[in-house]
Order: sequence, then C-alpha cells, then structure tokens
Amino acid sequence: MSESAAREPYVSSPADGGAGEGSPGSIDHCLLETRVHALTLEQLRILMERTIQNGERRIFTSHNLHSLYLHREDERLRAFYRKADYIRIDGMSVVLIGRVLGLPLKREHRVTYVDWFPVFVAQAALCNWRVFYLGSRPGVAERAAARIRTQYPGLQLATLHGFFDPRPGSSENEQVVATINAFRPHVLMVGMGMPRQQLWVLDNHERLCANVISTSGAALDYVAGEIPTPPRWAGRMGLEWLFRLGAEPRRLARRYLIEPWVLVPGITSDFFARRIARHIPGSRRSN
Repeated sequence: MSESAAREPYVSSPADGGAGEGSPGSIDHCLLETRVHALTLEQLRILMERTIQNGERRIFTSHNLHSLYLHREDERLRAFYRKADYIRIDGMSVVLIGRVLGLPLKREHRVTYVDWFPVFVAQAALCNWRVFYLGSRPGVAERAAARIRTQYPGLQLATLHGFFDPRPGSSENEQVVATINAFRPHVLMVGMGMPRQQLWVLDNHERLCANVISTSGAALDYVAGEIPTPPRWAGRMGLEWLFRLGAEPRRLARRYLIEPWVLVPGITSDFFARRIARHIPGSRRSN
C-alpha cells in the first residue's frame, strides 16, 4: 500500500461489487437460523486488508455460544447479523455444533479476539492504518493503547470509552460519531459488550467513516490487564470458557452454565431438518 493510499480511507463505488477474490462465498454456512463464515486467522487478515485496499466498507463480527443465544431472543440483533458482511467463529463450541450439524468446520476456523488482535495490530502499524477503539471503562483503553505504542510507536491509535448514552440522536452519541469521523479511521473497533456493541453498530454504521467496522468485545481489556488472558493451550482445546468462568464466575455463570441448554432444542431441530433435507433433491439445507 502506498503512503498516500494509507493516509485516507478508500471509498468504494457501487460498481465495485463484493470483496472479490477471497470473499466468503462457499465458506458461508447456516446454523441455528443464522450464518457463520469458516475463516482462518490468515483469511480474516487478508479480508480486512482487501477491504481497505479496495475502498470498501464492511462490517466484521463474530458468533460464539452467547451470541447464538442472544440471536434467538432479540430481533434487532438478528437484523445486525443480517447486515454483517463477515461473521467469524469465536468459540470451539460453535465449531462443535457445526460439526454435529454436518458442516465442514475445523479447529482453525475458531478465531478469538486474543488470537486475532496481535496479528491485526502488527499489520495496522506496518500499513499505516488509523485505528479507533470505542469501548471499555474510562481509562482502560487508554492504558492498553499506551502499552501497544511501546511495541508499535508509529501506530495511529485513538480510543474513547464506551460509557455514553448510545441512543440515536442523543447529544453524547452524536459527539461520539463526530469524534470517530474526525479521526477518519481505516478500522473502527467497537468493544462495548454484547449485544450493546452490535446494536450500536446497527444504529450508526451508515454514518461512520471507516472501511472496517469490527465488533471487538474485550480486546483492549485483555491488553490492559483488566481481564486475565486465557492460556492459548486452553483455547486450542476448547477449554477457554472454563478459564474465563473461573476468573469471572458471577458475570459468566449464566452464560456458560445455563444459556447453552436453551440452544439444545434448536440444535436438535436443525440436525433432523438437515437429515431430512439430504433426501430432498435440490435442497441446500446442509450448507
């Protein structure tokens, strides 16, 4: 990428079409009345890079077990996921559900914030991307940004805490949107927790000047040390949830011990619907 290209976000024209080579296409899978993209860490990196290089504006998000639970309960959240361009898999539980349903999902298709963020920051610094992070408690993102800058002194990174009135039209929300647009980020990370971050993006994405809008959860909370980082061996074994539950039992007990059971009827229904669909000519339910 040239220096001038990195200085300003690209703006795509309607004629540009989709993401071109490397777009999800055949790796777009349906499960539990939503969809996910079977993306590896490298594929995700390339898609973000091409989104910026091609002047597109895309929404990147993820699904884990908690979001699948919320998805069935909240119509506005379902609207957000319909709007999103790329939905990576953030959790081995989703990979396992996909396998039960007959989808060709693999361990490497699980890409968490902890895995993705170091790769992303390194590329942002190399390509001179401007990155804006919206989220976390006051002071947390700033502390994380200071740590990141010690490793990448030239990184253009701005932060703003997520404690404001997010209602469309509120004075605080208008100021947040104006601050982001004044920075003109190539990448906007929104880390305000689920579903608040998704609903905020749904309400505001059309007014935001950013090539990539990515819901990012607690990405900078980990960097700042606010939340203990799970060991990567636990993530590879699908046990990261157990580490997080031990670190934050009061906040996460319901998410990990109760919500999954609510999904069982939907998984069972989807499983048998796919088995029946295999015997119906022309059916695409198995995708």
